[in-house]
Amino acid sequence: MYGGQLAAAAPEVKSVPDRTSIDAVTEALGKAPERGFSETVEIAVNLKELDLTIPKNRLEEEIALPNGRGRPVKVGLFGSNELCEKVKGVADVVINPNQLDEAIKNGKQLVKDVDFFLAEAPLMPTIGKRLGTILGPRGKMPRPVPPGSDPSALIQSLKRSVKVRSKGNRTFHAAVGNRSMPPEQIAVNIDAVLARIVGKLERGRNNIDSVYVKTTMGPAVRIW
Repeated sequence: MYGGQLAAAAPEVKSVPDRTSIDAVTEALGKAPERGFSETVEIAVNLKELDLTIPKNRLEEEIALPNGRGRPVKVGLFGSNELCEKVKGVADVVINPNQLDEAIKNGKQLVKDVDFFLAEAPLMPTIGKRLGTILGPRGKMPRPVPPGSDPSALIQSLKRSVKVRSKGNRTFHAAVGNRSMPPEQIAVNIDAVLARIVGKLERGRNNIDSVYVKTTMGPAVRIW
């Protein structure tokens, strides 16, 4: 299996987020100078008392955000002609076996353009062998899907998702929205991400030292 399991639905969160989250987001947005583009809003999570040399303690989760990313998220699929036809208009990039060589040739650009990948299960060994060195280090190895299935619903869920990877680092980042979004929506997204992270840690919130929110180029504001 590659990566954590994506929940069928977004994690259950409060309809009105914790005021601390809203206040922190509002402060972070207010302190960040206006840019000529709409910056990503992200959280920085600092872990503690966790041995990250043990693989089970490392986080690698795909988390559906209740209010989406605030920007387009692209999903690509490797599959048979039949499967590619099913998801045409849903997936952003579809690659059938006849197009695989061209996709491999342009692998670096492909992995830059696409956020998440799916692959029909029989193609996984070939993709792993020929594209694994490009996809793996970037946390973009495809999620396998059964032959003949229709992954349209999964693709739609991924389009509002973010991947969280701690790898071997005590500090890691996760996108929780875009500066163009209302602070309340970003705060709900933050609550969803933190709830999922806490649920996966060995000692829950006790394994989190601190959490900050910031725009891509703005100052950080502490939440926890």
